[in-house]
Amino acid sequence: MVPPEFGDTDGYAAPSREGYGQPDREGYSLIVENEFQDARANPLSTFAIDVDAASYANVRRFLLADGRMPPADAVRIEELVNYFDYDYPDPGADAPFSITTEVAPAPWNPAHRLVHVGLQGRRMDAASLPPANLVFLVDVSGSMDEPNKLPLLKGAFGMLVDNLRPQDRVSIVAYAGAAGLVLPPTRGSDRDRIREAILTLQPSGSTNGAEGIRLAYRLAREAFVRGGNNRVVLATDGDFNVGVSSDAELVRLIEQERGGGIFLTVLGFGTGNYQDAKMEQLADHGNGNYAYVDGMDEARKVLVGEMGGTLFTIAKDVKVQVEFNPAQVRSYRLIGYENRLLAAEDFNDDRKDAGELGAGHSVTALYEVVPAGSAENTGRSVDPLRYQRPRQRSRVHDAMDRARERVRPGTTVSGELLTVKLRYKAPDGDESRLLVHRLRDRGARLTNASADFRFSAAVAEWGMLLRDSRFRGSASYDAVRELASGATAGDPGGYRAEFLRLVDASRRLAISGTPRDEEPVGDR
Repeated sequence: MVPPEFGDTDGYAAPSREGYGQPDREGYSLIVENEFQDARANPLSTFAIDVDAASYANVRRFLLADGRMPPADAVRIEELVNYFDYDYPDPGADAPFSITTEVAPAPWNPAHRLVHVGLQGRRMDAASLPPANLVFLVDVSGSMDEPNKLPLLKGAFGMLVDNLRPQDRVSIVAYAGAAGLVLPPTRGSDRDRIREAILTLQPSGSTNGAEGIRLAYRLAREAFVRGGNNRVVLATDGDFNVGVSSDAELVRLIEQERGGGIFLTVLGFGTGNYQDAKMEQLADHGNGNYAYVDGMDEARKVLVGEMGGTLFTIAKDVKVQVEFNPAQVRSYRLIGYENRLLAAEDFNDDRKDAGELGAGHSVTALYEVVPAGSAENTGRSVDPLRYQRPRQRSRVHDAMDRARERVRPGTTVSGELLTVKLRYKAPDGDESRLLVHRLRDRGARLTNASADFRFSAAVAEWGMLLRDSRFRGSASYDAVRELASGATAGDPGGYRAEFLRLVDASRRLAISGTPRDEEPVGDR
């Protein structure tokens, strides 16, 4: 049980009275949805994985706690999809994760195919995780003096303390106008001392986050555990306003600190002045992950139920590259991951930073595919070139293409829809390893697709409705509910059932004509 002083143990945090109804002070990055790409001109789709789920919890806050539709830029569809667990197979002994693929009709446009790509990180029992060296970096500035900020933060950390082991070490740094050491490295078995340090945290002053970041990383380096889980856990509303405070400066600071084998977890709290864009960038550039904590239930999910995946990395710089076969695909569109796109050349470049995968975490990506032979025009054209002409084909070129397609005498890859390639590094490694997986489209119907496929498709369709996406086709809240409700079996945490509540809430708001609040100011 969580001690009473750490806050209410059930439900979501109540919205704060001060700052409530002031979404114009919240910061979100502009999302420009991915377009359809011609499979002949652009056969490669490359992106870094994203295990973050902050957007889902934040959208839930808007719908349930605030009773209004979220701003479009608060809706990152890949994070909605990745909030949920999927029944992917465990990896074999030679890789830290498995690859699962499936294809069936897209629910919002049955003439299109929907490709489902799933990764499953190796599951590890919490007791078998390596020793942890955790530095809690806590924002105690004046902006954190609200019920759904510092008090909720204390409760969240209190639950994590209950699950520490004697071999773990915890330090606490607090920052406001200046940063200071609250707790030196302390054994996880000394829980009373750690709780007492958490209870001393009180809000005051302005926010010099950069000074706190420097001190936290210095402590993490001094207590570094070779082969262990060395991590800074930053808890804040992201409203840095003293010292280094611009997004670009903070990102450069985090990039300087990430090279020493110290990972970063960012936990977001609060409403009104919540700086989502800033915290997402810090996590992305700090070899880390990012969650939004809207109540004690979410704190329990992130810091207890998913402690391994949240706090222990099994693979870093994980990149995905999908090659589409133009004989089967006219065009394709990656759903979400807009801020994780990479150039095709980045896939083989081990210097390029990418996403991290934690123990037990799963990652899902969805592609909407227009089949070859379709008369639908989803592509965009350019004027004819003045200084170049299209390469003239020859019999030699045709023969070379046929040779590349041939796998063995009498067979070709023409029936393959796509090839999925993944590169990843060990947590302490510098050289990537490659995995390859191929997919054929057997013409499966949506009714025959797996529950995971149908549920992830429903979540993506819901995200397109929340964003008012121009790619939503015939999507509707009723269709989302019908599709998801048939895929909620095996839901021990009740998260899929809760999703149906959110669909109902968003449907009611859409029917009532509740306007979206003015878009929060973000990176434009």
